Amino acid sequence: MKRTMTTLHSPGLPQQTQSFLGATEFFDIDHPGVRRFTAEAVGDAATDKARAVRLFYAVRDLIRYDPYRISFDPIDYRASSVIAAGYGWCVPKAGLLAACARVVGIASAVGLADVVNHLNTEKLRQRMGGVDVFYDHGYTALHIDGRWIKAVPAFNIELCERFGVKPTDFDGEHDALYQEHDASGRLHMQYLADHGTWSDLPLDQVEADFVRHYPKTLIDAAGAGKGAPDSFEDEAPLPAAGETSPR
Repeated sequence: MKRTMTTLHSPGLPQQTQSFLGATEFFDIDHPGVRRFTAEAVGDAATDKARAVRLFYAVRDLIRYDPYRISFDPIDYRASSVIAAGYGWCVPKAGLLAACARVVGIASAVGLADVVNHLNTEKLRQRMGGVDVFYDHGYTALHIDGRWIKAVPAFNIELCERFGVKPTDFDGEHDALYQEHDASGRLHMQYLADHGTWSDLPLDQVEADFVRHYPKTLIDAAGAGKGAPDSFEDEAPLPAAGETSPR
């Protein structure tokens, strides 16, 4: 039977864990596909920290990052759907990590933050209407050894190598967020605002913020579930500050 719970929002990290452990509309933790993905990722890990680390890398690298396949269909954001698709952008990937953590009894939440992305592609920038702020960038908050830790499993290792970006690594003890600089010391990401965390994925807020900040053509395509089939990994990143040609 599907279980649901009220989505709780915290302006920062959650103050408790009880409401951040169960199944929700998007965290379908009893789905066979979610349980199988989690079991294969966790393996013989014996502690919450070890299990969280293995789950982070499974979501980071087995689910390809794809910012073109954005939709507003709730079904696409269920953990089981993200696993079946094999791709996702930062928000569904953060939700998947949160769901898998709950399968093994680790309290989890999804957070949203606004970031400036200094490494982009020309095609993606055009589709974003020239906006260089990624609104509602998704991250996961995991409750490990008595405290909340933030982790971003968005960029898979192949994409990082292709774009010359340091991969985000996670040790289960420290926050694992996007680095401010890339592998060559150039500006990569800058956090502008953190909107807090939710007990379930706040898709309505993400959609409302996208409508507010991005071109209508992008919103219409997302609303119709017509994400572009282009491969983001195959594109050339825009030049970083001080460069004159793509890398």
